[in-house]
Amino acid sequence: MRYYRPTFAEINLNNLAYNFRRIKALVAPNTKILVTVKADAYGHGLIPVSKKLISCGVDYLGVASIDEGILLRDAGIKVPILILGMILKCDIAPLFIYNLTPTVCDLELARALEKKAASLKKIKAIQIKVDTGMGRIGVMHYDAHGLVKDISKFKHLTIGGLFTHFAFADINRKFTLYQIGLFNKLVQRLESSGLHIPLLHTANSIGLIDLKSSHFNMVRPGLVIYGLYPRENLKIKLRPVLSLKTRIVFVKDLPKGHGVSYGHEYTTTRNTRIAILPIGYGDGYPRNLSNKAPVLIKGRKFTISGRICMDQSMVDVGKFKVKPGDEAVLIGSQGRKSITVEELANLSGTIPYEIVCGLGSRIPRIFHE
Repeated sequence: MRYYRPTFAEINLNNLAYNFRRIKALVAPNTKILVTVKADAYGHGLIPVSKKLISCGVDYLGVASIDEGILLRDAGIKVPILILGMILKCDIAPLFIYNLTPTVCDLELARALEKKAASLKKIKAIQIKVDTGMGRIGVMHYDAHGLVKDISKFKHLTIGGLFTHFAFADINRKFTLYQIGLFNKLVQRLESSGLHIPLLHTANSIGLIDLKSSHFNMVRPGLVIYGLYPRENLKIKLRPVLSLKTRIVFVKDLPKGHGVSYGHEYTTTRNTRIAILPIGYGDGYPRNLSNKAPVLIKGRKFTISGRICMDQSMVDVGKFKVKPGDEAVLIGSQGRKSITVEELANLSGTIPYEIVCGLGSRIPRIFHE
């Protein structure tokens, strides 16, 4: 398909493979890897990213919903898929049709799955999520032994995994170790009761890199697979997978003292040249980056000038000669300069996850090997 609006995201699948290899080198040879590809693979493109990960040897894929799992199955992807989010009882039929593994946190959903599996004369694999401090979905850790014991009695369900989620591994190592400890005690208690669960996983990106005790026998990298850092000074070298680019579509000269964009929050301080870029908050480029975000044009770094509009952004380039068609880089490298997702997240007062996940569907993803 040809795109006529010259705004696009480039996805470097070779960099994705490089990051996967770096992650694999950090874990024991028998440790499985589940890569989180929810939210359109963090805005990078669900199907192409998943297919590349499969070629790299990924063991599991993690999604947020049944819908994401169906998209993967319809694309011919056959590796195990874990739905990390919760599912309503009325929606369980596709789990059996598409061979998706649900997360279970209570007996009510387990009973519904058992009934459906019995009617189909099938054994359904599930995984149980334990709340060790996140305060979100998951059976409370002090109730988890009882839930596992009860579900283990069902004839048509098999508990394939047990997992938990760290609340703030990026800033509180002590609490993360506490969560790992709670999970460990639960596993030991289950084992002593004769309840062996094949897959155990707690490690997110930070846990995987910084806390070997969180690895167990499966890890769940997310952000780092995409070459992004959930925290500064992580001891790993990654390659960014996504670049965001556009092209100048219009150039105009403005006199000193002229306002630019809504509210005239930017006023020219000299006779100057304004370059118009066809990207805005309608594309997921955050409006609060107005007058802050860097832009690379012809190897020079400029700053967004004035409020970011729904479909357009402006850049004061001074006397620098630019023309329609010149490339503008909003994330990525040009010449010797670069702009990172982490840099934009800091300027925007948010996290790298939100920057990449927020990039809209009208920005085409162009994939490169």
